[in-house]
Amino acid sequence: MIQTLTTYLQFPFVRYALIVGVLVALCASLLGVTLVLKRFSFIGDGLSHVAFGAMAVAAVLKFTNDMPLILAITVVCAILLLRTGQNAKIKGDAAVAMLSVGALAIGYLLMSVSSGGNVSGDVCVTLFGSTSILTLTPNEVWLCIILSILVLAIFVLFYHKIFAVTFDENFAKAVGTNTEAYNLLIAVITAVIIVLAMNLVGSLLISALLIFPALSAMRIFQNFRAVTICSAILSVCCALIGILTSIVAGTPVGSTIVATQIAAFGVCCLIGMMRGGGHR
Repeated sequence: MIQTLTTYLQFPFVRYALIVGVLVALCASLLGVTLVLKRFSFIGDGLSHVAFGAMAVAAVLKFTNDMPLILAITVVCAILLLRTGQNAKIKGDAAVAMLSVGALAIGYLLMSVSSGGNVSGDVCVTLFGSTSILTLTPNEVWLCIILSILVLAIFVLFYHKIFAVTFDENFAKAVGTNTEAYNLLIAVITAVIIVLAMNLVGSLLISALLIFPALSAMRIFQNFRAVTICSAILSVCCALIGILTSIVAGTPVGSTIVATQIAAFGVCCLIGMMRGGGHR
């Protein structure tokens, strides 16, 4: 197996997949802790469907580079979702459901109309990310690297503010923190991660990158910093194992990564039960 992996690693597309996979998994795990604690887990699912709809629009318009359009539409929808969720008439969970279902339906409709109804292969790749991570161009890899570094820098720079908004938003607001601005920042970063993760696991499985590492780390640790670090380590390891396993075994990349994360969650649950220190 080691010889097989060594042979595969000589190909540039495999190295590209590993670089992008590790960076996306790292960014998603860091923000996932905040989203889980703020009860915003489903925002990733909603925005992933928006990204699918944006990708369909880019395909209909025949864009050669669809990343900027998808990123712009997803960020705008993240802002609208945050604003709509604060509306007393439309609660946050209803806004997410409305946006996700609407974007998914419109995206599939546009792809169906533009291709004459033969969209099964394209939809499968877009929804589950079966091979797209292995067809990245150098420009796409560099764009992912730049955006990932930007997300990591923002998270580190505003770590304490994000921590305050995550645990007690009312107290943070009372001491003068602009909570609306930081909630907006979290929503925008989430949108960026969603767009980056589409090539890795597809739009239907993106929430797993955000949720599973955070929940796994919470089985073992209770401290925010420890949970964040553990989540990042677990996410990166699962991404590496999942990508390498999928290449060797010929399984879908996204599904293999998620299956690895499920296994890691089970192990963390056992460790937490034995230690008696995990959240229940």
